[in-house]
Amino acid sequence: MDDQTQKNCKICEKAWPLANHFIGALGLTDAYLFEDQFFPGWTVLVLKEHQTELFQLTQGERGQLMEEVSLVGENLTQVYSVRKINSELLGNQVPHIHWHVVPRLIADPAPLKPVWSVSHEPVRLTDKDLAERLRLLRGALRIS
Repeated sequence: MDDQTQKNCKICEKAWPLANHFIGALGLTDAYLFEDQFFPGWTVLVLKEHQTELFQLTQGERGQLMEEVSLVGENLTQVYSVRKINSELLGNQVPHIHWHVVPRLIADPAPLKPVWSVSHEPVRLTDKDLAERLRLLRGALRIS
């Protein structure tokens, strides 16, 4: 990966995800609460190193990455009334490996649609609600 690509990376530039939504470090990734909480608990795992494709990682790194995605999904099911966990790695808009781990709740307004296609007004948490949600997720993940 050339330096110019990294310089144009919103993640490497620390422009996204939002710093105040940081849940904690998991190993290869940092976990953040997604800024739009229309789907409560939506979490983003960001690879600490700039890579754009899974095949750029070693087999061990890919295994560890999947363990971290699984750990977050499992813990989200402990915090929320989850019907299904969606785990997605796209990178079309932000070409830096990051996983969206989205709890689809029992009361999901559109359980058969991908989150990207559900029309809604973004839900931004108040500072108090953000702090509480971060506390819950850190507790479930055993992050201090």
